[in-house]
Amino acid sequence: MTHTFNPSAAPICAVSGLTKTYGSGETQVQALRGVTTAFRQGTFTSVMGPSGSGKSTFMHLLAGLDQPTRGHVELAGQALETLNDDALTTLRRDQVGFVFQAFNLLPTHTARQNITLPLELAGRKTDMAEVEYLAASLGLTGRLDHLPSQLSGGEQQRVAVVRALITHPAVVFADEPTGALDSRNSAHLLAYLRDAAHRGQTIVMVTHDPSAASYTDRAVILSDGCIVDDIAAPNANIVLDAMRRLGGE
Repeated sequence: MTHTFNPSAAPICAVSGLTKTYGSGETQVQALRGVTTAFRQGTFTSVMGPSGSGKSTFMHLLAGLDQPTRGHVELAGQALETLNDDALTTLRRDQVGFVFQAFNLLPTHTARQNITLPLELAGRKTDMAEVEYLAASLGLTGRLDHLPSQLSGGEQQRVAVVRALITHPAVVFADEPTGALDSRNSAHLLAYLRDAAHRGQTIVMVTHDPSAASYTDRAVILSDGCIVDDIAAPNANIVLDAMRRLGGE
């Protein structure tokens, strides 16, 4: 049995009637069909669904990386449709953190330089004590002066997580962050993200893995561009059953 998650009255991120259509005529694809939901501060949410269900489109619209065909997105108190390109760029830089499966680290920059880059781009002072603290909490002590090519995949992903958190964004969006990691590194990273959420950081993670979803406070299940399930306190079995009802991935 599943339960509906009830966000607080003032969510950090909210969408209503979110629709995204690609193409026209016979080639038209409805990636999202009137999605309405919200994410409150200090929660860790997994977004799941079969391939083609709209997960990536949903995340891109939430983060302001793409514009909806119809509907409303509010992030950190700002309606994205009211922002011009410059204001949207500033909002993404200051209020959004990203963790990608492919890491997206600059190969010519050390781990430390990759972490501090968002602060430099924003013209903000770097608190090196905080960099060291976050790095140590993710087992990166002694690795900060190494280039990405000198780090393992797990270390590179952890650098990407510190980079996403260092600006204290309103929301961190993570797209399959454990996809390239082994089970031990995956568990370590997911536990860290869960702890970060419970310290007040809002995290939205796209994943296909029911075990990864079990670390989150809530699992939002998409199918054919619609939310078909919204599970509070998910465990792997509940999520797996929900996915099986949709035909899996």
